[in-house]
Amino acid sequence: MAQVDTAEGGQGGAGRRDTDAGTWRARIGPAIRAASRPAPWKRGRVLAALALLLGLLMLLHAKIPNRIGNLGSLVETFLPWFGLFIPVLLIGALWRRSASGVAALLLPVIVWLNLFGGLLGDKSHPGSGLTVAEHNVGAGNPDPAGTARGLAASGADVLALVELTEEARGTYETELAKAYPYHTVQGTVGLWSKLPLSDTQPVDTKMDAGPLADTKPLDVKMAYNRALRTTVATRQGPLAVYVAHLGSARVNPRVGFWTAHRDRNAQALGEAIAAERNERVVLLGDLNGSMDDRAFASITSQLRSAQDAAGNGFGFTWPAKFPVVRIDQILVRGVQAGSSWVLPATGSDHLPVAARITP
Repeated sequence: MAQVDTAEGGQGGAGRRDTDAGTWRARIGPAIRAASRPAPWKRGRVLAALALLLGLLMLLHAKIPNRIGNLGSLVETFLPWFGLFIPVLLIGALWRRSASGVAALLLPVIVWLNLFGGLLGDKSHPGSGLTVAEHNVGAGNPDPAGTARGLAASGADVLALVELTEEARGTYETELAKAYPYHTVQGTVGLWSKLPLSDTQPVDTKMDAGPLADTKPLDVKMAYNRALRTTVATRQGPLAVYVAHLGSARVNPRVGFWTAHRDRNAQALGEAIAAERNERVVLLGDLNGSMDDRAFASITSQLRSAQDAAGNGFGFTWPAKFPVVRIDQILVRGVQAGSSWVLPATGSDHLPVAARITP
């Protein structure tokens, strides 16, 4: 009887497997036949065209001309956000039961992942090093003392502040004096350090343009100087540190994406860094633009973003209440970034950024 029961049990198991296989064939077969029919491929052709256009826009963003309203730079500034159109188009394609729409979405998905997929994971790794930080403290910051205390509590060894005002400068110097015995302020930018500084000088980023630019006295120019260069004495040797606050970018209905001052400043800063003899360089600043923007080619061709190399996510910094773009940057050359992160909000409309580097 046991043998009969076993055989019957085996036959029952085989029967169930046959039934399961038949069920899968019953499900897959109609799906394949439905997808192979002309109708699903004909539906949603507009959605398919939009998906292809989105993919080509991201793939060929560098080819978009800047002649009309700096359109190319505007697209590149917000390029990561174009990925949001992918799920919207996918929902539309599924609702329309459009096979062509779903298939066409493969292009923007692949392009977006190729451009930004590397930013989705945490690339930081443990280790020791020098912590550098940067913050646009905001000219209208209602609490500079609280901002200074928060930044000092971050533990940064080197701290760059931009958009300093004459009224708030003394507050920052007083609040940061205990944690940072060395500091320099050049115009509206400054650097506070736990390590000695030397060879400090302003950097001419062409804030003035035109025939009258060279006629202004130095003390007048220094009042609104927005970049400096100094040397930080580290255990591994001298480290050249640049602090910069480039001109603003504005979206104007009449001229489009207005970046004339910023682009001129970026070019001048790139030239200054190219002339830098020290191979170990760190740039800290509010550059008023994303590093995907072609306007920063003279800088990004020489320096690498610490966030791209060792950050977690996009690290957006502006506006502080709902960040949509990273315009506060830490860029390096000749040193390794071990980690990069965004610090908690202060009274500024920017978020501070920090990075650990091995100098």
